[in-house]
Amino acid sequence: MVILVAFVLFFGYKYFASKNDTSTVEYDTALIQEQIKNVGKLVVTEGHFSQVMTYKDQNKYFGDMISFEKKALVVINADVTVSFDLSQVKYDIDAPNKTVTITNIPEEEIKISPDIKYYNVDQSTFNEFTGDDYNKINKIAKANLAKKIAKSSLKSNAKNRLISELSKILIVTNSMGWKLKYDGEVVNNPNEFQRKLKP
Repeated sequence: MVILVAFVLFFGYKYFASKNDTSTVEYDTALIQEQIKNVGKLVVTEGHFSQVMTYKDQNKYFGDMISFEKKALVVINADVTVSFDLSQVKYDIDAPNKTVTITNIPEEEIKISPDIKYYNVDQSTFNEFTGDDYNKINKIAKANLAKKIAKSSLKSNAKNRLISELSKILIVTNSMGWKLKYDGEVVNNPNEFQRKLKP
């Protein structure tokens, strides 16, 4: 009789303990999903860039004997944003093994909004400024700005903000005894995000 009671108590304990473990995992999973949802926002870093350029163009006739030049001083002020849409972060949750795997981190989006002003415009009847000139100037300006942005700290600042947001997921998973994986490896600290993410 004593043995029978012991068996009943043992299996009863295992049943309720197991049930409690399942409830804990479900709670942890819901908490992690909520945290990732909170992280899923638009991270935007803003900057301002300026440049001055001189645009020149010539039309030549009669074997270069006659030429008509047009030129202008061009001043460009541009607002630039580098953003990460974290609602595009994709992940898998392996509840039995208490592992969250980030499967996709969105690429940065760079938006350049130039304000172009023209000064000292000099043109002739035979070589006037046209829509093609303005399109060409806009293209050159954006290309030059892109080079400036690449050399600036704007992109690295945006990346640091991205890592700061992703680290919130790392803090939650670690605090609950779960693992966070990205790019096939376990992430133990924010510096590993820094190393893994493309420059």
